[in-house]
Amino acid sequence: MTQRREIRSAYMEWAKLRSHARFNLAVSGMPNLPLARLPVSLGDIEISVPGAYGYEPLVKRLAAKCGVEPECVVEATGTSMANHLALAALIEPGDEILVEQPTYELILTTATYLGAKITRFPRIFDAGFQADPREIERAITPRTRVIAITNLHNPTSVRTPDSALRLVGEIARSHGATVLVDEVYLEVCYDSSARSAFHLGPNFVVTSSLTKAYGLSGLRCGWILAPPLLAERMWRLNDLFGVIPAHAAERLSVIALDHLAEIAADAKALLDANRARVNQFLDSRDDISAVRPEAGTIVFPKLANGRADAFCQLLRQKYDTAVVPGHFFEMPDFFRLGYSVDAETLENGLQRIASALDEFSHGH
Repeated sequence: MTQRREIRSAYMEWAKLRSHARFNLAVSGMPNLPLARLPVSLGDIEISVPGAYGYEPLVKRLAAKCGVEPECVVEATGTSMANHLALAALIEPGDEILVEQPTYELILTTATYLGAKITRFPRIFDAGFQADPREIERAITPRTRVIAITNLHNPTSVRTPDSALRLVGEIARSHGATVLVDEVYLEVCYDSSARSAFHLGPNFVVTSSLTKAYGLSGLRCGWILAPPLLAERMWRLNDLFGVIPAHAAERLSVIALDHLAEIAADAKALLDANRARVNQFLDSRDDISAVRPEAGTIVFPKLANGRADAFCQLLRQKYDTAVVPGHFFEMPDFFRLGYSVDAETLENGLQRIASALDEFSHGH
């Protein structure tokens, strides 16, 4: 009997089972928003609705939020499922997908599961981890069907400007390819200038959700923006995956979208203060260096000496503090630090990182 291949996400397993610590800076999204923060009454919630391709009030609100027509919106269960559904609609087994390096591990794992041939283009630390269209042009081939980018970049929070994305779109179009942009962290910019790449051209497909920027992970309110015919294909394909979403979550998502401005204001205030504290911490160390993002919830420091796996193990075991080892992003000299936590947790976590760095540096 032929053994079936096993595809699993090492990062997700680690995040669910082994990332927990008293001071958890391995997080990447805002703290969970209590239901009490939303003006919800029991009468607002229903658990069932006649089956359809999308809950119309939710689709209309997402369309208004993103500045698109409703027929361009596909509901999805979080950004990860949005990426899965988008890739499943865009590629066939054996097709080539060009993915940034480093990137979010689950994009690679999903593409592998779908039978894609994965090629890479680099985002380089010394160049500020920017997505360089010249690198994409060097790496693309006539067989490339999709170029996959995260914006804000995961794991660095670096933002790719529209000017660069337009060039990427032109490169993709000349090869008959689609640009897939995961924009879940773009929501963390909390301003109108953070316009979706979907508006840059007909060969852009975008995924996002309310999970990272607003503390609404439990609602699993994700979406895909795609041209209408492709969006329809994704709706039909989702019949094989999720069929219909949990309607109570759809109803709560509508309420959340109606009050997103207030949620965003509180989140922005916390992140702005925490980002300033993280930058102050980085300024105080000569044993780590990092590209400083202007927005986002995460930063990606590089160790001056030694590998991050050993440092992260010391940090967690002795100092009860968690960050994400860089090997999950194919960058073993780095670690991802999340600062979307309360100020006290951040301060305690940074103090423990400093102590662990002092100890680790003496050993190297």
